[in-house]
Amino acid sequence: MKEVKLEIKKLVDQINFHNHQYHGLDNPQISDETFDQLIRELLRLEHDYPELIQTDSPTQRVGSRPIDRFTQTEHLKPMLSLDNVFTIDELYSFEKRVKDKLDLSEDIEFIAEPKLDGVAVNLVYESGNLKYATTRGDGQTGEDVTHNVITIKSIPLKLNNYKPPTIIEIRGEIIITKKDFELMNKKNAEEDEKIFANPRNAAAGSIRQLDPSIAQGRPLKFFAHGFGFFSNEDDYSSYHDVMEMIKKSGVITTQESALVSGVIGCMTYYEMINSKRDSLEYEIDGVVYKVNNLSHQTNLGFISKAPRWAIAHKYSSLKVESRIIDIDFQVGRTGAITPVAKLEPTNISGVIVSNATLHNMDEIKRKDIHCGDYVFVRRAGDVIPEIVSVNLNKRSDQIKKIIFPKYCPSCGGNIIRKKGESASKCTDGYNCPDQIKEGLKHFVSRKAFDIEGLGVKIIDQLLEEKIIRNSADLFSLNKSELVCLDRMGEKSSQNLIESIENSKMIVFDRFIYAQGINDVGIATSKSLSNSYESLDDLINTDLDALLEIHDIGPIVAESILDYFKEKINIKILRRLLESGVVIEYIQPVASQTLKNKIFVLTGTLSSMTRSEAQSIIEVNGGKITSSVSKNTTYLVAGDNPGSKVTKASDIGVKIITEDEFAELINDR
Repeated sequence: MKEVKLEIKKLVDQINFHNHQYHGLDNPQISDETFDQLIRELLRLEHDYPELIQTDSPTQRVGSRPIDRFTQTEHLKPMLSLDNVFTIDELYSFEKRVKDKLDLSEDIEFIAEPKLDGVAVNLVYESGNLKYATTRGDGQTGEDVTHNVITIKSIPLKLNNYKPPTIIEIRGEIIITKKDFELMNKKNAEEDEKIFANPRNAAAGSIRQLDPSIAQGRPLKFFAHGFGFFSNEDDYSSYHDVMEMIKKSGVITTQESALVSGVIGCMTYYEMINSKRDSLEYEIDGVVYKVNNLSHQTNLGFISKAPRWAIAHKYSSLKVESRIIDIDFQVGRTGAITPVAKLEPTNISGVIVSNATLHNMDEIKRKDIHCGDYVFVRRAGDVIPEIVSVNLNKRSDQIKKIIFPKYCPSCGGNIIRKKGESASKCTDGYNCPDQIKEGLKHFVSRKAFDIEGLGVKIIDQLLEEKIIRNSADLFSLNKSELVCLDRMGEKSSQNLIESIENSKMIVFDRFIYAQGINDVGIATSKSLSNSYESLDDLINTDLDALLEIHDIGPIVAESILDYFKEKINIKILRRLLESGVVIEYIQPVASQTLKNKIFVLTGTLSSMTRSEAQSIIEVNGGKITSSVSKNTTYLVAGDNPGSKVTKASDIGVKIITEDEFAELINDR
């Protein structure tokens, strides 16, 4: 009997591991046939020895009987909703409230994550075993949906911690991925079953069924984004560390979560997630920022039905129907060719929309879009609205396949698509009118040179009249050239000349960002400005040096090197400086004394803020990360350091006090 018990345990552990790899990580380790053999062997042993069936056996996910009604269960800790912001001003107001409440002046560290558009559930684990699962309900009590939740293979029935918490509420979203939703609807259509409007409705309907076989037959997944009551919470100092523990327990979390600092960090993250929304496997309706420090969360507390320490930054999600009447192909500043649908004008939230981006040919194929289709469109915070999906019920025989152009529609140049990239690009660069125009719009934008009064219409006229050809030409403009333009009188021309003159003094990171280098956004520009003492140093950099910079990988590094290889780019940079542009190198690297040293900070520092400590490390050539690993050189431990100290000790990372950190800096 003991041998059978051990064999059952071995099989359960194996199957649960492979279930997690397949359904949670999309990384199968064995074939379907081998997996089925494991299941059959487990079923055989459990049939012969029913008294040895484990609570976390995968066979316990199926066969539950339908329930008569939902029962109400009180949450161990309130499961609150979030307040929303929609603008950067509202986000600044939120940050100010947090700082005022905590009496802090330095930037707040947030954990940022996508706001999944699914069904919120609360999983309660006792001693590592899934005890029950509930919906959010009214925040105090929710409906018990355990019978449906246990059918979801990405949810572990048992946490794989060596010493799991006595009790923990793990909170997250049950969703259906975009791909699974399309396949499910396609199958339903073929079998004359119900067609769902969107993934969220399908997931919500699945979870609120009395018969668990319905949920079992739908491709539901769970992603954790937080926790409620947690018996071991005092062992942790940050929200991020708890989520790392949950992830290591076998619960799936979103890969896109990140630690950010202040409003600028939040907005950079918001824009990054917005730019990749279509490539995410799930639908989102915004992002969420949570104060990372757990003691700060406690001090901030709650108001009404929402915590003071978290906020949702929403995207617009209103969708309307329109029809594609034509396709236009537009060229961006990097040469990327973007197909744009010309729509029958339609009203979305008070705005008349007649264009919608189709992103690229891969998206067109994935969504099966044709010219003449009726489509669902949303603004979603984008400059150009996007097509969400096709209304297949209205598809006619008059539709036409969308054909990508062989040559650039702006200049007639060659179009290439590099391996691994979704975008096809024109290769003619400074000979392509649309690339020049879009590059200039980027150059004068608020986050770059911020030239007030130099709008799109004026740029168009300057290019049409051949008064300018590139960004450097802007700084040699004179009033006599401007007054000849439409709607440009003496005063407005003089104001624009003064605005151009005032823009000549610019900090290094904004100067870098203004050049529009492929894959180099605001955050990367900041990293580059902190890592190089001058423009010449950056121009003469190499691959190894770039890869040493935190958050710069091979693709971004190659884009930077490719930019500086082009003689025309170097010529324009030199002309900018000759025209009187002065770069302010505010934060040069003071030394390389901490080069190749990786630091992690934990606990509260008494003589400096974390931001100050991070700045000291970076300006001396060191790197700082948020989590301890074997690559960490030093863990700097302040007061109340939390679990990072234990982890550092376990893997042999050197732990130093704040005083030892100060001595290290002074000695070097």
